Amino acid sequence: MLIGMVLDQQIPIEQAFRGPAELVDRLGLAVPIDAHLLASMDPATLVEAFSRRPSIHRYPASMAARVQALSEIVADEYGGDASRVWTGARDGLELRRRVEALPGFGAQKAKIFVALVGKQLGVRPPGWEEASAPYGEPGSFRSVADIVDADSLAEVRRRKREAKAAAKSASAAAAGGKGRAPRAVR
Repeated sequence: MLIGMVLDQQIPIEQAFRGPAELVDRLGLAVPIDAHLLASMDPATLVEAFSRRPSIHRYPASMAARVQALSEIVADEYGGDASRVWTGARDGLELRRRVEALPGFGAQKAKIFVALVGKQLGVRPPGWEEASAPYGEPGSFRSVADIVDADSLAEVRRRKREAKAAAKSASAAAAGGKGRAPRAVR
């Protein structure tokens, strides 16, 4: 799940979350993926697996490095057990901070991940909804945290398109009255 979230940028969500399974197949790994093994793997081997056609990600070398860095942290700080990232947190804020400290997770992606484990796995330390806001809101359909089937995927995509169009419209409206020279009247 962590690897899928790391890969979930600039590619379709289905491709991102298919990435870990593809990596398992290409490298002949066991499931669950051994973080120690990925962390100690020759980086060139990992890049080759990510780059093989069709590539796992549109930026195979950088994502291979990011997944390896993530695996190093999981191996070193969480004993190789990725679930300890979220199961050991005493509250939602600590959980979000743990996730933000991982490679490939900024503030927004960390909030989405907290919402994902809360909604999909039932990992709900005190304050998880606030720490994941607005993604933790019930029925928000803002992110992968709400996707459970094709219909919910379609709804998340629809709402994202609407939000993007609204932001673009607001940006255009704001730019319309600022920073431009007045038009000449004829």
